Parts: sequence; structure tokens; C-alpha cells
Amino acid sequence: MEVTAVLRYVRISPQKVRKIIGAVKGCPVEQGLGRLRFMPQKSAGILEKLIRSAVANANQNKGLDVDILTIRNITADQGPVLKRFRARARGRGARILKKTAHITVTLADDSV
Repeated sequence: MEVTAVLRYVRISPQKVRKIIGAVKGCPVEQGLGRLRFMPQKSAGILEKLIRSAVANANQNKGLDVDILTIRNITADQGPVLKRFRARARGRGARILKKTAHITVTLADDSV
């Protein structure tokens, strides 16, 4: 049985999240959380919180045993981009793109 948790409009680039995804995809939940806990990146903290939310969904809504859950898939998709301008020399403006991400975590009970 699969359980998902979705976090939308996170103010971080999806490219930065994808760097961390490879370290935890396919791991058991406890091992993945242990790896994320000691990573210094901002996206590691975001992913850790989202995985904990998916575990709570599995326990509360589906009644699954959280000790046998594994991280089946994590995706980071592009969200809307906030476009800002910064003043530059000679009256020009430079565009600043503040990217957002939609992150989806899927946990699976592989005991079946």
C-alpha cells in the first residue's frame, strides 16, 4: 500500500532539492531520516519534515506499521517563479528569478 505527502509552493529551487533526493530514495524510512538529519542543506530539513508528515499519514489514515515503510519515490517539480528586478548601473535593471518547488513523497509498505 502506498501513502503520499505533497508540499507545494516551497521557496527553494527544485534543482537544489533533487540533489538531496538521491541520497534517500529507496531507503527504509528510519535510515532516510537519519541521513537527512545530518545534512547541512536547507532542502534536507524540508524533506525530513515532509517524510515525517507522510509517515504520520500512513499511521493515522491507513493504519500501516511505520517500521516497515520504505521511501518509494520523491519528486521535485517546478512551481511558479517569482520575478523581481534589481537596479543596476546606467539605469538598467537585472531580473531575479525566485523559484518555487512542488515536492511529492511516496512511501510504500513492501511487506505484501
